[in-house]
Amino acid sequence: MKLHHRVDGPQDGPLLVLGPSLGTTLDVWRPQLPALTSTWRVLRYDLPGHGGSAPAAGFTVEDVARAVLDLAGDAPFAAGGVSIGGAVAATAAVLAPERVRTLVLCCTSARFSEPGPWHERAAQVRAEGLAPLAPLLRSRWFTPGFDGRWVTDMLEHVDPASYAACCDAIAAFDLTPRLGKIEADTLVIAGADDPATPVDHALALADGIPGARLEIVDDASHLANVERPTTVTKTLLTHLRPPSPRGDHPGPAASRERQETAPDSHAAGTRTRREVLGDAHVDRAVAATTDFTRDFQDLITRYAWDEIWNRPGLDRRTRSCVTLTALVARGHMEELAMHVRAALRNGLTRDEIKEVLLQTAVYCGVPAANAAFAAAQRTLKDLDH
Repeated sequence: MKLHHRVDGPQDGPLLVLGPSLGTTLDVWRPQLPALTSTWRVLRYDLPGHGGSAPAAGFTVEDVARAVLDLAGDAPFAAGGVSIGGAVAATAAVLAPERVRTLVLCCTSARFSEPGPWHERAAQVRAEGLAPLAPLLRSRWFTPGFDGRWVTDMLEHVDPASYAACCDAIAAFDLTPRLGKIEADTLVIAGADDPATPVDHALALADGIPGARLEIVDDASHLANVERPTTVTKTLLTHLRPPSPRGDHPGPAASRERQETAPDSHAAGTRTRREVLGDAHVDRAVAATTDFTRDFQDLITRYAWDEIWNRPGLDRRTRSCVTLTALVARGHMEELAMHVRAALRNGLTRDEIKEVLLQTAVYCGVPAANAAFAAAQRTLKDLDH
């Protein structure tokens, strides 16, 4: 299988391979391209029968992943994709862990859903073509009111029979048992309002891939990189780091090696602080910094957010559990509300946060847990609104 592709960026830059979603072309990553190509040599490809790729039938997601590995060459590289493109990237990471060192999985899944609906869609497209499907796709790709016509127009460049073959490949796809074999430093991105691959799918990926980090993009549906390009681009740039010249694997999540080689502990701490607490919170903290508080802000950025949060001994989900417990024990309810939000960003579910607070009722006391449940519930209601 040969895939049409395009390479942009500096010839001597580290390689980043990006895959598109079903029904789109390599241009779906156009919003991220200017920022990425300042450092990375970005290879984008078209799925079979999409864009410039030749029509094909009877293939699997693994077949496409092997074709992508062929395109990438022998050197270590970073891989990513949205929807089926993310599934291809994850499969490539399973097939070639020594080559795929960094992974970005955007609005994708280890198993998209039951096979039946995908086979039904394939049969519909084979019988009626893609035009009748366009309104449904538009409602799943974007939240109401978003004008993504330039993306839905890509359907005109898709071969219906190949689209149907992709549906069959997705129906047969299930990477769940092999997620633990992924060694790449992995970022999982989810659209908060994505009906195609809901947040639960992203949680399953983050839970199954060792050290994976989850980022949820508010007010975004299935093509979050198109609908919220600034947020997704910033998240990508924070996560992506060129491979070591020696080809050493950076390890899952925030490895100690990465921390030790970071030239600036403050910069590393700031990155982590933004990843855990969100840009809005950190921007407010920075704006409120005065000459009187500047040294304290520097202290917590370097020691709390780099020296502690970036240690490899615990993943961020576990650190969130520990932090919530400590805040309940000391009665710091304002900080607790902030770290409830952080826990969600780190991949904890609401039920898991509830379990942590229940645990504190036994070991920290019922009054403390009562106040904690009230603070957490207010925070969750605010997020719902």
